[in-house]
Amino acid sequence: MESSFSIQPVDRFGRDSEAVKRPREIACFSYDDKHEFHLDDRSMQWYYPAALGADLSRGVEQFDKHDDSKDEHIDSLLKTIMAHEEAEGKKIDAHVVTWRGMITKIMSAPFDDRDGFEMNATLYQDCIFIEENHAYKEAKKSEQQRTQQGWRQPFSPEVMTYWGYKFETLSCLPRPWGEISRDYIENRDNEVVSNKAQYCSVVRTGVGKTTMCLGGEVDAIWDSKPAQKGASINWVELKTSVEIRDDRSMQNFERKLMKFWIQSFLLGVPKIIVGFRSQQGILTKLEEIQTAQIPETAAKRGVRSWNANTCINFASAFLDWLRSTINDEGVWRIRRRQRSGVIEVFKVEEVGHGSILTDEFINWRIKLSLKGGDSGGT
Repeated sequence: MESSFSIQPVDRFGRDSEAVKRPREIACFSYDDKHEFHLDDRSMQWYYPAALGADLSRGVEQFDKHDDSKDEHIDSLLKTIMAHEEAEGKKIDAHVVTWRGMITKIMSAPFDDRDGFEMNATLYQDCIFIEENHAYKEAKKSEQQRTQQGWRQPFSPEVMTYWGYKFETLSCLPRPWGEISRDYIENRDNEVVSNKAQYCSVVRTGVGKTTMCLGGEVDAIWDSKPAQKGASINWVELKTSVEIRDDRSMQNFERKLMKFWIQSFLLGVPKIIVGFRSQQGILTKLEEIQTAQIPETAAKRGVRSWNANTCINFASAFLDWLRSTINDEGVWRIRRRQRSGVIEVFKVEEVGHGSILTDEFINWRIKLSLKGGDSGGT
């Protein structure tokens, strides 16, 4: 049986914002430069400003790109949760466990219908675990490649994607700047760009009545991690955008700001550094944006393309509905078709948890419940 949640009319979500739990890091993990998993912070990077005038296309031929055609599910997130629960002696108290990117798609749904999405979900021990539907993602990628065959712009979409990773390489150091040589800092432009290494933060957060455990990549840190567990961390999100030269480019940037804000808001990243570039991919300007000020700034500018309270209230209402809809085991599909005004939820496998949960994780939870640690914690 299929159920659906209506996105329109979005006005019904336009009241004051529902309560939001401040994101608090409870654990972390890293992928190294071979994209191998480690339960530590070895891939954390420190922010140091990039030099203006840099050519973001430089080194594209040597790009060491991660092959994401393999379905990694939420395995790394589950391993990290297991380690955290073992240390705490109890399971996390979350209603939803997923990647930050999945909640970003949901929160932006009232104002972004250009792309559809598909996710797989399963209920286990009163918690919904959600992953991206990998088959859908790969099909969309193939479709995009076909439509881009007639691309007439001077730079291909692949090169323009590379610009973002190049900006990260130009803006980050592997250790605090006091431990890095001047020679290294000045020669970051010669570093081979790779997107295989990542630092991922795992946070406890929530909107409305739904508590979530989210994992997501963090680009860099401004200073250092505080010694106090759960304290706010001065993370930095790095973004690139074409320089604003007219009303059209301003409107495009305002639309992008919604995604910038949601992504940083969900992980508790307080600062976004935007590298503005020319049409030719030359870095022309750096701008620091405080995440918390984006909604107010957008409202003062008279931005009508999105509204922060609506995003939060929509996510809160949808997650409440989702928790009442996914009410037994099996594998469920969460689907929003392109340009559709509804999000559909329906069952695709009657029993089990598909490949969303690993046997290792299920066995761990059974072991934990036998120890009496299944009451929920941080």
